[in-house]
Amino acid sequence: MDTRRPSADHDHRSDADGVDLVRRARRGPRRRLWLVLAGLALLVVAAFAVEVLLGDYTYTIPDFFRILFGEQMPVATYILMESKLPRALLAVLVGVALGAGGACFQVVLRNPLASPDIIGISQGASVAALFVILELGWRGSLVSVAAVVGGLAAAVAVGWVAGGLGGLRLVLVGVGLAAGSLAVIQYLLTRADIWDVQLALRWLAGSLNNTRWPTVQVVAVVMAVALPLLWAFARDLRITELGDDAAAGLGVPRRQGVAVLLVATLLVAVGVAATGPVAFVAFMAGPIARGLNGGRATVVGAALTGAVIMLGADFVGNYLLGPVSMPVGIVSGALGAPFLLWLLARGAVGRSGT
Repeated sequence: MDTRRPSADHDHRSDADGVDLVRRARRGPRRRLWLVLAGLALLVVAAFAVEVLLGDYTYTIPDFFRILFGEQMPVATYILMESKLPRALLAVLVGVALGAGGACFQVVLRNPLASPDIIGISQGASVAALFVILELGWRGSLVSVAAVVGGLAAAVAVGWVAGGLGGLRLVLVGVGLAAGSLAVIQYLLTRADIWDVQLALRWLAGSLNNTRWPTVQVVAVVMAVALPLLWAFARDLRITELGDDAAAGLGVPRRQGVAVLLVATLLVAVGVAATGPVAFVAFMAGPIARGLNGGRATVVGAALTGAVIMLGADFVGNYLLGPVSMPVGIVSGALGAPFLLWLLARGAVGRSGT
């Protein structure tokens, strides 16, 4: 009588049970991720519809599609096609850019404070934009180009002074650069003409007012190039949270994190160039998406969260805070400051590592 067969069968069943357990353990987070992304996508669609259809001039859904497909309605067509629609589209594009860019910084540097608007990239773009506005008299697209260059230069400067991508050191250097940039901004404002100062302050507030189709088209083209690159570089992004040595041991080279940060910087700089420095969107989107996803980083979720924040903040600032229209940057800043204090109070920053 062969007594080894029951043992072999038992081992085979144990192996099969183990494989099935692993599959179920992997399937759960994946299902949650898809549910989170689907829910956020629906929120983006709903917020976009509210932004476009409601407000001072309201539209029905049939009227919206009739105008969209070419029917001319006096006044209604102009307001929708030249004001509401480009504004809402730019809010989505910039929200996606800031959300995805901010999440990449936080994951690669393993610190929730490593946001572009905290470590000086947004401020670098602002210094460049204000310099060409106040000192050179530039306007329009030239200001946007200067802002992009300033944001990229600030990112390179922070990385160079910090001596690499060490999370805590880079954040501290970035905070110092941001403080210095704010001092330069104040200096430029104090010596400028009063009319130019008003223009500069409107830009610094971060606003979707006076959005035009050429701006939307430029941002869309840049994102059509940058987002696929970010997706290609960021596929193994979660592994970088384990640390540089562990990531290298798993086959993720250090230069991949650098490439992710470069593309993320471009996205953030383009977003800032289009609207001005919209405060805290890049900072809030990543932690909110991570919380919805059970503590796991998701760049796509952060991008969608950024779009929801931009659309919601713009609608609130335009229609729910009294007769005066508030720029989207003021509303997002009012949301972001207590969010930062909440993160610090619950100890999330301290636990995220350096």
